[in-house]
Amino acid sequence: MGSAALRHVFGPVPSRRLGRSLGIDTVPLKTCNFSCVYCQLGRTQGLTVRREAFFNVSDVVAEVATALDHSEPGAIDWITFVGSGETTLFSRLGSLIRFVKAISDLPVAVITNGSLLHLPKVRNELLAADAVLPSLDAGTDDLYRRINRPRHDLSFSQHVNGLIEFRKGFHGKLWVEVMLLRGVNDSAAALSDLAVVLEMVEPDEIHLSTPTRPPAEPWVEPPSPDGLERAASILGRVTKVLQPVFVDEVSAVDGDLAGSVVEIVSRHPLQEIEVERILARGVQERVDETMAALAEGGKIQLVERFGKRFWCAAGLAFPNEPPHLSSAVD
Repeated sequence: MGSAALRHVFGPVPSRRLGRSLGIDTVPLKTCNFSCVYCQLGRTQGLTVRREAFFNVSDVVAEVATALDHSEPGAIDWITFVGSGETTLFSRLGSLIRFVKAISDLPVAVITNGSLLHLPKVRNELLAADAVLPSLDAGTDDLYRRINRPRHDLSFSQHVNGLIEFRKGFHGKLWVEVMLLRGVNDSAAALSDLAVVLEMVEPDEIHLSTPTRPPAEPWVEPPSPDGLERAASILGRVTKVLQPVFVDEVSAVDGDLAGSVVEIVSRHPLQEIEVERILARGVQERVDETMAALAEGGKIQLVERFGKRFWCAAGLAFPNEPPHLSSAVD
C-alpha cells in the first residue's frame, strides 16, 4: 500500500507487535514533544506540546477506505495510528478513530509516547481504540530526561500518572513498550526502578524492544544478550521480548512501487538491503538504476548505524558526532 496518492496512509508493513499493520500518520514530519535518543526519525527540531488539527479528518478516512478497498482479504491485521512524531498531538484523533472503526471491522491500535495521557481529553479520545501502546523507558526522572529528552514543561511524574489514570478507564489492551539501551537503562538498578513504576501502571503486557532502526544518536546501541535476559527477568511475567521484523514486500495502489518505497521510508526507515529486496520484486533488472534515481531525487538520505546503511526521509536530523548523554534538545 502507500503511494504518492496517499498522504496519510501507508503499508501494510510488518510490525513487531501488530502483525501486518496499515498505518495512519496523524502529524507532520517530525512533530513531537520528545527527542528520544533512539528515535528512528532522528532528533526533533523544535519540540511542541500544542495539539492541532493538522489534517482534514474526512480526507484521512477517504484514504483509509481506498487502502482497504485495494487490500487482499487477510492482508491487514491492525489499523494503526502512528504519527511521524507524537500521534496524540493530532487534536481530532478521537473523531478519526471512531470514523475508522465505523468503516472497518479491523482492530484499531494507537502508538504513542504516552506523554499527554495526563490530559483527560486525550485519555477520553483513546478509549475507542482496541489497543493503546504507550512507551515508558525509565523508572526515574533522571533517566527519563536523558533518554526521552522531553520538552521542558513535561515531567516524569506527569507521564506516569497519566498512564495510571488511563489504565483505570481503558478496557482495551494496554501494551507498554520499553526501549532497552546498552549502558543506559539496562542495569539491574535502572530496571528495578522501572519495574516498580510498571507495577503501578498494571499493563496487560510489557513489550521489551531494542533498537533495530537507525537511532537519532550514533552512540545508541542495543543491549547485550545478558542485558536483555536480565530485563525480561526483572520486569516480570507479562514481559515479551520483541523480535526484529523486516520489510520485504510493498504494494502500491497506483503501481508506483518506487514512490511507495519513498512513502514508507519517510515514516519507517528501511535497511538498504530491504529496499533492494522490495524493488527486486517489482522492477527486477532495473533495481540499481531505480535505487540510484531515488537516492538522487532529494527525498531520502542514507544514515549509517550499527555498521548498516538505512534509508531515511531527507531533512531528518541524524548527527554523526555524539553529544553528551544528558544533553537536551529544546
